[in-house]
Amino acid sequence: MLNKENRLTKKKDFENVFKTGKGIEQSSLYLKYKRNNLKQTRFGIVIGKNYSKKAVERNKIKRRIREIIHSKIAEIKQGLDIIIVVLPGAENSFEKLEKEISRLLEKI
Repeated sequence: MLNKENRLTKKKDFENVFKTGKGIEQSSLYLKYKRNNLKQTRFGIVIGKNYSKKAVERNKIKRRIREIIHSKIAEIKQGLDIIIVVLPGAENSFEKLEKEISRLLEKI
């Protein structure tokens, strides 16, 4: 679970990152990021119904992504707002998600 200070929660923050942030696309993940002038990095995860109609599957992916981010938070550049968008056809396995997220975070 991510700490409260490491979460993007407000709609305004999400809109700000989507409108003015830079984007990087991997095969099944899309990452938007922007400087936030804070000491910590904040994360948001977006997964739509086009990935799966079942909320159970969408929440499972979200939990896995949160756990990956939690384990790598010390290695991630500080002072960013990052949104991870899960695209349709994304891999469901923990190992493949971890590799893709690691590649995306290295590109920042």
